Amino acid sequence: MTHAALIAARRTPVMPRDGAFATCDIHDLAAPVILAILKDAGLAQQDVGELILSNALGAGGNPARRAALAAGLPQSVAGLSIDRQCCGGLDAILLAQAMVLSGQHDVVIAGGAESYSRRPLRSRTFADGRPPEPYDQAPFTPWADRDPDMASAADALGRHLGISRRAQDDWAIDSHAKAVKWHAGATPSEIVPILGNVRDGFARSLTPSICARAPVVSGDVTAANMAVAADGAAFCLVVSDRVAKRLSGPSVDILSGATRAGDPALPGLAPVDAIKDALGSARLKPSDLTLTEIMEAFAVQAIACQTRAGIAKDIVNLGGGGLARGHPVGASGAILAVRMFHELQARGGVGLGAIAAAGGLGTALVLRAR
Repeated sequence: MTHAALIAARRTPVMPRDGAFATCDIHDLAAPVILAILKDAGLAQQDVGELILSNALGAGGNPARRAALAAGLPQSVAGLSIDRQCCGGLDAILLAQAMVLSGQHDVVIAGGAESYSRRPLRSRTFADGRPPEPYDQAPFTPWADRDPDMASAADALGRHLGISRRAQDDWAIDSHAKAVKWHAGATPSEIVPILGNVRDGFARSLTPSICARAPVVSGDVTAANMAVAADGAAFCLVVSDRVAKRLSGPSVDILSGATRAGDPALPGLAPVDAIKDALGSARLKPSDLTLTEIMEAFAVQAIACQTRAGIAKDIVNLGGGGLARGHPVGASGAILAVRMFHELQARGGVGLGAIAAAGGLGTALVLRAR
């Protein structure tokens, strides 16, 4: 195989935690999207060789298998669940690409699903008999002094690079404005309705005065310039050349991808190396890109990736980003790929998706419209 291709890509709306999807489990969000992409491509459940699902906050138990069964995939599809935190949605697609290129499968569904609303409560136990201690963020390094909470890490990144709160607020305002404009048209074809919801639930008219009043989370990081916790799912249909050529629908090639790790204390910088490596593997420069989807878990992360990777700001997150949608952690990378797939169908050219994750991780994916 010379290429693997995406031939269909869809997502749910993204809804803030404890909102419209508060009653939905992971498979409730995943199964309708899986069925939608198979219908889009003209394939049956029996054609699927594997399902790879990224999930960061669930209780384990192989949610990919639950999603596969809920979607009526063959019982032979075991499902593969991965957890690389925020990067997992893109990493699932890269893993699907590797399966296809190796000849292991011709058709792989890859993406992510997250129910922040239904995530389990977690407690840390101790050998000395102390009572269990609840916690929210799992450790991402063995060293407490190099394992900051994500808001503190984002604030440290802003200080390190001299990115002001004003710059972060301006980015957030622009993200919401683009999302509001994007949603003002027809119902986006990339979205699968869930419980009657057809639009992302958080995009709004954000103003400097609202940003000024936003509660401070850590330093210059506020409730206005960081993404809200959210529920959602997104999947792509990754297939071999021979399958893509047999079908007459839309298709984009996976040109390259990379996952890289850096300083755990500054995780927002990790995607920069991933972007450079992914573009280098595809023999492309930032100026060759038609559009990019950069995850906005924090405005400062997106700004750092855009500027340090040399990407033109006017091609970033054309329909708004995570600040205007929310952050369903394990699904967020896959949402970037879904957005790219549909934008590339409309515009042609080459797209880049990039995302950072706790622990100092970054993943980038390069796609090209056929």
